[in-house]
Amino acid sequence: MIRVGILGDIGSGKSYVAKSFGYPVFNADEEVAKLYKKDRKIFNKLKKILPKYFYKFPINKIEVTNAILSNKNNLKKIVKVVHFEIKKKMNTFLKKNKQKKIVVLDIPLLLENKINKKDDILIFVQSKRADIFKRLNKRANFNLKLFNKFKSIQLPLDYKKKKSQFIILNNFTKASVKNSIKKIINKLDK
Repeated sequence: MIRVGILGDIGSGKSYVAKSFGYPVFNADEEVAKLYKKDRKIFNKLKKILPKYFYKFPINKIEVTNAILSNKNNLKKIVKVVHFEIKKKMNTFLKKNKQKKIVVLDIPLLLENKINKKDDILIFVQSKRADIFKRLNKRANFNLKLFNKFKSIQLPLDYKKKKSQFIILNNFTKASVKNSIKKIINKLDK
């Protein structure tokens, strides 16, 4: 099984690129959203460490946002609790898909949380900063302060780019992404 890790800036189109591969995708953001809605154990852990912000189940995204924006250490505390569960879910996903030729890992903190393996194929999704902000500003829940908090716990983009074996230039057109993916898959087949 070839593990493909998708790296890039927030809003660069990583999830779109991941889905465009046509192979099973582990999407950490979707899994986190499910944990907030369905996992009372996560709620209890967050309530224990941040009782001022987490007081009712299911967890509301606004509560998470308020906790993160009020104190710079809260984001790290939340990531630590959630990351442990996400890693377990990823391992279940990998076991379930072990017969697949390729699996795609769409995990924002893949390198930061040391989830990647040495032989993973890393792909950096590169987009113009102006295009990213144009897209992010269209999101109903976009918050620049929150964006900056998340950026602060991420490794520099140049580092991620250097670590990657492939770069996909995402100009937000289907054709360019599909062509780039086709070339990468052809190289992986050899």
